[in-house]
Amino acid sequence: MNKQAILTLFQYNAWSTAKILMSASNLTEEQFLAPVRFPHGSLRGTLVHALFGEWVWHRRWAGIPQNPKWNAEDFPTFASLRARWTEEEPRLMQFAADVTEERLYTKFKYVSTEGYPPERVLWEAMAHLVNHGTQHKTEAAAILTGFGHSPGDIDLIVYLNEGG
Repeated sequence: MNKQAILTLFQYNAWSTAKILMSASNLTEEQFLAPVRFPHGSLRGTLVHALFGEWVWHRRWAGIPQNPKWNAEDFPTFASLRARWTEEEPRLMQFAADVTEERLYTKFKYVSTEGYPPERVLWEAMAHLVNHGTQHKTEAAAILTGFGHSPGDIDLIVYLNEGG
């Protein structure tokens, strides 16, 4: 994995997030909070989980201690979640822009959300973050489609075909 590939993946991640958030902005607060048959219980829960993943991994890479988990209730409205994402995403993108080829291949230690201390090569964790986001944004896309607000295709190849 090289720096340009990682940067492309992170740009794709931001693009797919923007598509999801744009579609979600068309929902009522009731729809945003409504129970759904996905692991995180609602669109809010799904998106909070995806954002938490970005936040926690970025903090791990930066060596900053983090709280173990976020609660969906910490984001009572869609606007509060979007505001936090708008705050966090530039930090994540700056990290991806600044990472060096050499650092991509270095190992780092962190404490997992389960409390154990693994060690991981940075590029693997960065690729995981994008993959994790894709999984949960796909769930969000299914929820949004069920409410009549499909975000459209969020495939990597679609992003690349659009000039990404």
